[in-house]
Amino acid sequence: MTRDLPRRPSEGWLTLGLVFLLSLTLAWSLDDANLVVGRGDYTDFLVWTAIGGAFAGFVGSKVGWRRWTTFAVGAMFAALITPLIVGSVLLPDGGNLYQLFEATATACVVAWRDLIVFDRLSTSAFGHHLLVLGLIVWGSSMFASYAAFGHRRPINGVILIGVLLVGNMALTVHDQLGYLVLFSLAGLFLLIRFHTFEESTEWLRRRIGDPSAISGMYLRGGTVFVGAAVLGSLVLTSTAKSAPLSSMWTDVGGNIVEWSRAIEKFLPASGSGVSLGPAFGSTAPITGSWTTNDAPALSIDVPADLDVIPHWAAVTYDVFDVQGWRQSQATFVDRAPNVDLLADTGDAVDESGRRPLTVKITPANTAPTLSTIFAPSTPLAVDAPVTVKLVGTEGHLASIDRRPSKNPYTVSALIPLRGDGAGASLTQNRLRAAGTAYPPEISALYLGLPPEALGPESEKILAEVRAFGARNPYDIAASIVRILQDPAKFTYSTDIRGVDCAGVSVVECFAIAKGGYCEYYASTMAVLLRELGIPARFVEGYLPGSRAEGSNTVNITNNQAHAWVEVYFPRYGWVTFDPTGGGVGQNPALPSGAPVSSAGPGSSPSIDPLGSRVPPRNDGRDPLGGTSTPIPRPGSSGPLIAIALLLAAIVAGLAFVAWQRGPRGPVSADDVYGSITRLAGRLGFGPRPNQTVYEYAGALAEILPVARRELETVAHAKVEVAYGGRTLGADRLRGLREAQRRLRLSLLRLAVRRARRGRNRR
Repeated sequence: MTRDLPRRPSEGWLTLGLVFLLSLTLAWSLDDANLVVGRGDYTDFLVWTAIGGAFAGFVGSKVGWRRWTTFAVGAMFAALITPLIVGSVLLPDGGNLYQLFEATATACVVAWRDLIVFDRLSTSAFGHHLLVLGLIVWGSSMFASYAAFGHRRPINGVILIGVLLVGNMALTVHDQLGYLVLFSLAGLFLLIRFHTFEESTEWLRRRIGDPSAISGMYLRGGTVFVGAAVLGSLVLTSTAKSAPLSSMWTDVGGNIVEWSRAIEKFLPASGSGVSLGPAFGSTAPITGSWTTNDAPALSIDVPADLDVIPHWAAVTYDVFDVQGWRQSQATFVDRAPNVDLLADTGDAVDESGRRPLTVKITPANTAPTLSTIFAPSTPLAVDAPVTVKLVGTEGHLASIDRRPSKNPYTVSALIPLRGDGAGASLTQNRLRAAGTAYPPEISALYLGLPPEALGPESEKILAEVRAFGARNPYDIAASIVRILQDPAKFTYSTDIRGVDCAGVSVVECFAIAKGGYCEYYASTMAVLLRELGIPARFVEGYLPGSRAEGSNTVNITNNQAHAWVEVYFPRYGWVTFDPTGGGVGQNPALPSGAPVSSAGPGSSPSIDPLGSRVPPRNDGRDPLGGTSTPIPRPGSSGPLIAIALLLAAIVAGLAFVAWQRGPRGPVSADDVYGSITRLAGRLGFGPRPNQTVYEYAGALAEILPVARRELETVAHAKVEVAYGGRTLGADRLRGLREAQRRLRLSLLRLAVRRARRGRNRR
């Protein structure tokens, strides 16, 4: 049964205004954060979804709808209205209702195709982000409004809006203190008004004094309290300097960074978010902006005789995925402390021509990840148990990890010697003469590219590389570095979101923007090399850094996180090239060395470094043309899934038995009555504010006659203890416990009663 909407809400128009203000603070906060591609104008519509959601919750409560009916109707209106509003954002020139809805639907389909079907690292579509934000604001506003006017418990809505508001504030660099102040004022005044209404109702029911007098007293006192509390908070915010709880959050940043890697591609890229530092995972999506911080990351003790500090590698990637990089499926090998990490793998090298290097690395408390092992060049061993991640059938290094720990670790590695020494020491002439006799798996893993890797603008860069006339991989790589680091051609920038790169790869985007940051430079070089038939891989880690004055310690900060390229040379293995411009990239000069004859014709496969790349192997499992053979972890997951389901069934059964037998430990009349009213309230049969204990128990007994005796037992005990001041004996407490256990099952019948009542109302 419904009733007409009154001309004036019984709570007053001011109360409705406070609910609207509460909802609007969340909309303004999300809009100010520029969550979607850094464009604040894209989210201006959130104000209207906040108003729509709050209005839906208000109307539903006033016409007599129950909670789920209100939410269902409000959700239907949100599903109709929000896509049209989002469509008007996607189509600035406007369109009819069909065109607006189609624009939103198309954006969502494109995002689904890119992220789910093709499993890409990102998508150029952003309409789905607008739709989700709009629905979040609508839903939270509707919930807060119905909690206030339907349940008359505004605290639930205040908590929900507050959690979302504070969460958004914590993830943006924009100053949003003003929104928090508005939220605090609206929330506190709303709570005070509803408390005043409840007290006035109780005074009227019991005929105690003048309700208008008590209302005025509460409102005046509440106003003074709210003003003093908010003013005091502002003063404390501007003057407080200590951080007594900072130690509690030492590891939170790193954990959030690691967890967020799994869902990063589904989140909007705002560019205004708080950066917790770099993360090194199995994927490396590349976005339009790069933000970091100057917090300490690593402290590295290096030998005094180390003349050239190497890059500190964390992870390597073999698959270019249009919008970033990822690792192909891998094998994982556990290594004991101080055991050869790369023994019997494809990256094992001859020690001849290389020097051993041992460094001690200490992660900082603010390090973004405490599990990644950083190592220079070719790692040999770590003085801790680690897991080595390898790609390819022969095993090529992808990353090294340990259990998360703040403890320092020691890494032993091999770094190449420079000059005309014995073995594989490096000179320019030796690399020029290395030839192109690449092992088959090196070609399979590190030459593949998707068809859309290059576009018209990046093809121009490729043509410029060809124009240099270099005839060997080293000179080709060196020429690419020179081209990319030329400030007249490309500019280092950490924010290129203003460039329209929809539907193109990051390499083409770099060519269009004529700039970018390290990931753009490194991706462009690696893709160009692969296109020319030269194996290359994308590497992330940290810049070399420099020694602190008067010591042999290198201090690395988060803003020294970096990406570069490693190029494969037969006999010499992987050699680092850092193409990033703007003075960021570091490439210590190699000596020219003595002339060396080129590799004989018979040692080179039919790969022309200036021709086309080797076509990537594609077995149909990778829509982007993956280049490596997937190597799953040993064993089948079927038995594990069966065991997990069996354990879940056992746990569920034990939980039901424990729940049926009821609570343990001491029992009291207040606790029992509170638990019963809470459970009944969740099922839609909670006590009304003006009901006494006996009145509520009697009303509930009319609905559940089978539980009448237990309800009377609980009600008598509650009244005797709360109002009579009596202490229950052991026999009464045992009877109270048994009554609670039986009621916990009997009250479940309320769910059926509630469903029937909902059908009868319709």
